Amino acid sequence: MRFALATALFLSLLPPAGAVVTTNYSAAGMTVSGTICLDAATGAVLSETQADWPGHPASVTKLMTFLLVMEDIRDKKTSLGARVIIGREPAREIGSRIGLMAKENFSLEELIYALMLHSANDAAVALAVDREGTVPAFVARMNKRAAELGMNRSHFVTPNGMTQGRGPHDDSTARDLGKLCVALCKMPEALRFTGTKSYTFRRPFQPTDLTNHNHLLSLYPGCDGLKTGWTVAANASIATTAKEGNRRVIAVVLGCNSPGGSKAAQRLRDKLAADLMTDGFAKLAAKPALAPKPVGPPAPAPATPKKPIIVKKEPNFWEWLSDLFSF
Repeated sequence: MRFALATALFLSLLPPAGAVVTTNYSAAGMTVSGTICLDAATGAVLSETQADWPGHPASVTKLMTFLLVMEDIRDKKTSLGARVIIGREPAREIGSRIGLMAKENFSLEELIYALMLHSANDAAVALAVDREGTVPAFVARMNKRAAELGMNRSHFVTPNGMTQGRGPHDDSTARDLGKLCVALCKMPEALRFTGTKSYTFRRPFQPTDLTNHNHLLSLYPGCDGLKTGWTVAANASIATTAKEGNRRVIAVVLGCNSPGGSKAAQRLRDKLAADLMTDGFAKLAAKPALAPKPVGPPAPAPATPKKPIIVKKEPNFWEWLSDLFSF
């Protein structure tokens, strides 16, 4: 069964800062804070519903941590093989974790796999401390980079999205997370990590097999990322991408909830993201192809006719409305 998106009302009206507003999307009672689908090549919006409503991204927050680390690698400030010595802070993290212990050391590449596949909160903290010395300094850098990307309704307080109770929580919107994903999709090396389904985290005497939490990697053709997230405060979110031929789309579902519980919400989140990508590919395929540019010297101008040519123009009686669609 395909879950149709309901038409969003009063899209221009934004809620008070910090409020999380949801809209009912199905008879099953699924609610979602917002969605968006983008053309990864241009950032053009292919569909959106409440894309500017605020929500909490949970572990999708890790994509900003991932971006900063990948940009440091690109800029030769570090390397995948650089060793990271684990301090005390990662060991205090709760939720999804890889069990890092003080004085252990791992390569940056190993910690990235733990971050992106296992959604390890302790790996996110280890990377943050490695790159900026302290978690607050790294979070400040996250917010600075968000502003540079035009993520104007986002504010991060953690490198991993692990917040509890009344917060403070990481805040973002579907549109802002889409902008973050566009930046990541321009980095083929980043998609190598997000598209990996499994990885063995090799630690002395205790290797751990990691499995990517993004089930669309196996279920949706061409899917190679990016990140899922869920907490009690944030509900279920996903930012994902897929490639079909020379086209690539990005779909973001923020704050999906279901009366069936967290697992049901995650399944509905994945189904909705898949539907958004399918619709996005259909819209890209329907776009008229650009006319080929002429090759060689320009054609000579036509000769001036001996007698003037009179073209009779039919009066324009009707103006037709176009581009009407609903979610």
